[in-house]
Amino acid sequence: MLNVIWLGLIVISIVVAAVTGRMEAVNAAAFEGAKTGVTVCFGLLSVLAFWMGIMKVAEKSGLLALLSKLLSPIIQLLFPDVPKGHPAMGYILSNMSANLLGLGNAATPMGLKAMEELQKLNPNKQHPSPAMCTLLAINTASITIIPTTMIAIRMQYGSVNPVEIVGTTLVSSFAATIVALLIDRWYRYRHLRRHN
Repeated sequence: MLNVIWLGLIVISIVVAAVTGRMEAVNAAAFEGAKTGVTVCFGLLSVLAFWMGIMKVAEKSGLLALLSKLLSPIIQLLFPDVPKGHPAMGYILSNMSANLLGLGNAATPMGLKAMEELQKLNPNKQHPSPAMCTLLAINTASITIIPTTMIAIRMQYGSVNPVEIVGTTLVSSFAATIVALLIDRWYRYRHLRRHN
């Protein structure tokens, strides 16, 4: 669906540009956008490679295992329907650990695997389970300690202090996660009441 929307926007802009005689502006914007996209990607790649390396060091040193161990009791409270020791728990913990470190790109494969494992536990395959909804809420809001992608973008555009957003990001992502969990619990409560 999103592809259709993007295609529609592109086609409409080209038609409007042709009708108004501004095709050269569309050409210039397309090439400038492509140039900016490549420039930003190279900046993001370097920072992402650095943090992926840090993540690998954290994994080898046992820091990720420690973080997962610390998060484990919280995860059990958030996902009461998932049996302890189920593979979904490992993927959920890895996903949350990567999100805490601001590595959304590294967290995505773990989130997808967690959803795949949660789907195996889901009695109604046509609708998401409460655990799947909770994971989606947490993953979308996600507390972030180090917003690596935003730091990279700020560095790319010459920010004097690209890490000054760490404090505000931590506060806002914490608040977003709390609100997401409260809404998730409210919907879960409504769902349970309706089916009992």
